[in-house]
Amino acid sequence: MEIPTSTLEIIRLALDEDIGYGDITSSLLIDEDHESRAVFIAKANFVLSGLPFTREVFYMLDPDITFNVFIKDGSKVSKFDVLAEVYGKTRVLLSCERVSLNILQRLSGISTMTDMFVEAVKGLNAKIVDTRKTTPGLRYMEKYAVRMGGGSNHRFGLFDGILIKDNHIEAVGSIREAVKLAKGSHHLVRIEVEVENLNDLEEAIEAGADIVMLDNMSIQDMKKAVRIAGGRVALEASGNVNLENVREIAETGVDLISVGALTHSAAAVDISMKIVK
Repeated sequence: MEIPTSTLEIIRLALDEDIGYGDITSSLLIDEDHESRAVFIAKANFVLSGLPFTREVFYMLDPDITFNVFIKDGSKVSKFDVLAEVYGKTRVLLSCERVSLNILQRLSGISTMTDMFVEAVKGLNAKIVDTRKTTPGLRYMEKYAVRMGGGSNHRFGLFDGILIKDNHIEAVGSIREAVKLAKGSHHLVRIEVEVENLNDLEEAIEAGADIVMLDNMSIQDMKKAVRIAGGRVALEASGNVNLENVREIAETGVDLISVGALTHSAAAVDISMKIVK
C-alpha cells in the first residue's frame, strides 16, 4: 500500500508534536542499545483499521524496526486478540507508542462504526458512503478506515467530483443554470445536485443531473422521490442519518446513504501496546 506524501507528513508532524526535543523519560531510563518486543492487544471487540499507518510511525524513527501484522485491516477482532508486534530499539518503541495508538484507535473506531451502518442495511440496495466531514489532515486515513468497515467513499475533496449545493444554486440563480454551467465545462464528470424538496428534484432531473442528493427529506418524501426519479438518476439520502433510522431510509429505495457521523463522531476503540519478554 502506497501512502500519499501528504499523509506521511501528517504522521511526521504527529511525531514531532509528541516527541518535540526528545523523549526525556525513555532517554533517562533506557540504554540506547536496549531492544524490546511489543505487541498491540485489542481491549474490546471492533473492526480493525490503520495498521499500515501505524507501521509507518515506527519506520519514521527507525527504518530497521521489525513490524509484523497478525490480523489484517478490515477484520473483526475480539477482546485480547494480538493484532501486531513490533521489535527494535526500546527507546523507539516507547517514543512511538502514543502516536501509533492514537492512529490505530481512531481509525478502528471509524471502521467499527461504518460496519454497524453497513450491517444495518444488509440485504438492501443502498450503499453507505462517507462525507468530507473529516478531521483536518486525516482525510486519506479516515476514508481508508471507512472502506475497511465495508463502506464506500464519496468524493475525496472539491477537486474530484461536482456537487452543486444550496449555496451554489443561490449564487447562480437556479438548479437548471447551475447544471448547465457544470455540463459545459466538465462533460466527463458526473454531476450531483443537492435538493430539499420534490419540485427541486424534478428540476434537477430535467436539467440533466446524474445524481440527486435528498437533503433532510422525510421518509415519505424519499419514497416519492424514488418514484419520481424512476431510475433516471441515482439518489443519495443525506442528513440526520443514524443507526435507528438508516434501515428505514434504505427501504425507501435510495441508492446511497451518506453518513457524516462515520468520521466526525466515531469513538476511538481501546487498544494497548505492551512490551513483552
